[in-house]
Amino acid sequence: MTRRQGRKARGAAEVARKVDYKTLRNPFPPLAVFPDDRIDAIHAAALDVLNRLGIKVLLPEARRLYEAAGAKVQGEMVYLPPTLVEDTLALAPKSILLKGGTPDRDVTLELGSLIFQPGAGAPHATDLERGRRAGSLNDYLELTKLTHHFDALHMLPPLVEPQDVPVHLRHYAMMRGQLTLSDKIPFVFSRGTPQVRESFEMLKAFRGVTDTEFAQNAYCYTIINTNSPRQLDIPMAQGIIDFARAGQVSIITPFTLMGAMAPVTVAGALTLSHAEAMAAITLGQIAKPGAPMTYGTFTSNVDMKTGAPAFGTPEQVKASLGAGQLARKLGLPWRCAAGSAANINDAQAAHETEISGWGAFLAGATVIIHSAGWLEGGLTVSYEKLITDMDMVQTFAELCAATDADDDAIALTALAEVEPGGHFFGAAHTMDRYQTAFYDPVGMDWSNIGTWTERGAQDANTRATRIWKDILRDFTPPFVHPDRVKDLDAYIAAKTALGGAPPES
Repeated sequence: MTRRQGRKARGAAEVARKVDYKTLRNPFPPLAVFPDDRIDAIHAAALDVLNRLGIKVLLPEARRLYEAAGAKVQGEMVYLPPTLVEDTLALAPKSILLKGGTPDRDVTLELGSLIFQPGAGAPHATDLERGRRAGSLNDYLELTKLTHHFDALHMLPPLVEPQDVPVHLRHYAMMRGQLTLSDKIPFVFSRGTPQVRESFEMLKAFRGVTDTEFAQNAYCYTIINTNSPRQLDIPMAQGIIDFARAGQVSIITPFTLMGAMAPVTVAGALTLSHAEAMAAITLGQIAKPGAPMTYGTFTSNVDMKTGAPAFGTPEQVKASLGAGQLARKLGLPWRCAAGSAANINDAQAAHETEISGWGAFLAGATVIIHSAGWLEGGLTVSYEKLITDMDMVQTFAELCAATDADDDAIALTALAEVEPGGHFFGAAHTMDRYQTAFYDPVGMDWSNIGTWTERGAQDANTRATRIWKDILRDFTPPFVHPDRVKDLDAYIAAKTALGGAPPES
């Protein structure tokens, strides 16, 4: 009998464990990797980069905004004075409320809060039964269901690209999937103003949000990646402007791999990442002062023998810790990441995701993306890995729960009850608390002793397959009024008939 079965057998004596992973705050002080004077030096160097070396900005409208605010523009190069950057960054809000489909799905982006997302942006999906494949709409919808299932995953990311849907129609399918399958915070790609505008329209109508409410509150988010080193392309710059003017969240994320698109040292890579993040946030605040934007980083290293990205390395952890120090210097909520470069869901994959996850957690990250399911350095989202990684994510969530240390928890009565050399299994103190005493895993079953043969020698991947299939089989989406789904489908049909919205380049 497993521990889980034993609990069920005791039935009426049990007290239901109360778990709330929907709202998390990291209770631990963030760690630092650099002395404060070195963080000041990195910040000053990043400002010098923007002022003296500049950043290449491909969108003419963005260059006009920078220039009108006091930057020097020469061709596509923009040079930002330190005072402009620091004065403009001061306008960015330190706390951002993102409103979900229901109030219990709201999240607050601020230093100290903790929000998890699964792996995102992958071109491929994989599972043991169907193998590795190009991401499809079915994969996207199934992975959205799995994301909705776990309360410790708080926001919906672009899990995999549904490549069987044309790009000019893809935003319709993705938004419909997010809105009908979950009430969590939805994601919108920054692929040109028409697609962004239509995504906003679908979201407002489906959630019953007025134009005024939408302008005054944040209901969705996008990810903005700079083109390191020192370049902001047209879709990303336009996305910053579109989201800022609409009052929706941009999570700014330079992707700086040491030795490839960033200097090979941790401090050098952070200097570049910090400069790019500040330049992007400055653009958003120029477009609309007070626009909700977060600082972010995704800094790791490459394998210098092959040039391939590496994750879960000491350098990635150090970079995450340093990025946290820089974010706190600005006072802004910030995004970090876990991740794995392993090709399959094996011990290497688990090790890399957990080490990088710990780095982000101990750095005090507000949002930790790629925390479950990410393989091959972002090329693939694995169904099995999403399940096995959730034990890690929910362990982090459990660490955020209060730990009792009152007189009853100190347990003098139990210590008096049990004789030397005895055990506490049957002590009154244990029997009163056994249901609520410990974190219960996703379903991977920790009770291995004496049960390996009777379970058919199933390994973690095989059990994970059973779990994700069970979740999908039993999935029930949040209730939405049928008229809203009908109206959404009519909107999509009408827009599709008009040719959709091709992405801008």
